[in-house]
Parts: sequence; structure tokens; C-alpha cells
Amino acid sequence: MITSFQIRSAVPADAFAVADVHVRAWQVAYRELLPADYLAALRPEDRAARYDFTHTDPAKPHTRIAVAGETILGFATFMPSADPPGDGELCALYIDPDRWGQGFGVALIADARSRMAAEGFRQAVLWVLKGNSRADRFYRRDGWSPDGRRKRDVIWGIEVEDLRYMRALP
Repeated sequence: MITSFQIRSAVPADAFAVADVHVRAWQVAYRELLPADYLAALRPEDRAARYDFTHTDPAKPHTRIAVAGETILGFATFMPSADPPGDGELCALYIDPDRWGQGFGVALIADARSRMAAEGFRQAVLWVLKGNSRADRFYRRDGWSPDGRRKRDVIWGIEVEDLRYMRALP
């Protein structure tokens, strides 16, 4: 068990390791919710190419990572929300599946909430894939609750539904 880690902003050299955590977390967390073929085809190289850890624009996503030595344990990405405008949005929170239940998600979400509050947001939103009971339990324990908003998307030819959760920021 890792007892010492830090949380810092992601830098370009972290892109592949962050993408690897992202892909593996999706493959485990969504295995009952998304098609197996789609999950098996996910590649860290593809995801890493989409990350921009170089900007300082507060209107764009900002990623913070939990790291022990050179090992990235998980990450949280947040930005201003488009819906509703004026709120913060937690866009992503993924932990290496081998590290689930060790407190890294709790630390990262607390860091993200603190940073969104420091940027002046009084409230934050996030979206959870319908049926993701593990995420639902985690976010509810952290004070988030569904507000009734839903959105639909098509992934790998199937329609999925996301549920919006909200939380007041300190």
C-alpha cells in the first residue's frame, strides 16, 4: 500500500501515463455498461494525443494527478461548466483500478473541489454514466447528489445516458 503521494498539475510528460490510467479505469469500471469490443479497442496512445497539459487558460480543462514517485495513481480534470454556466465542472476522476479504495479518489476530488472554489465557483457539476453504481456511491459520500438532468450520447453504436450530479463548493 502506498502511504506517501502528492497531488500536482499534470505536465506534458505525464500524458501517456494519465491515458493509461484513463483507459484501464474505463475498461474495469464500465465493463458491464459499455460493449466489450469498444472497451478492448481503447488505446492509451489515442487518448494521450487528445490531452493538453500545457495551457494556463482558466476556461480550459485543468488536470491534477496523484503521484507516488514516478507512478501516476489517478487524476481529476475540472473546468468551468457550460451547463449551467458559472459553475465548475468535474469532467473526469479516474484512479488506477489496482489502487481503488486506497484514498486517492477522495484526495483528488477534495483537491478539485478546493481549486474550483478558489476560482470562484460556488457550485460544481459532474456527469455519471447511468448504471455506474460504484461512482454513484462514491460521489454521494462526497456530498454530490443527482439533480434530475440527463443527457444521451451514442458510444460504439449504443445509446448511453449520463446523470448530472451537483454539489455546493466551500
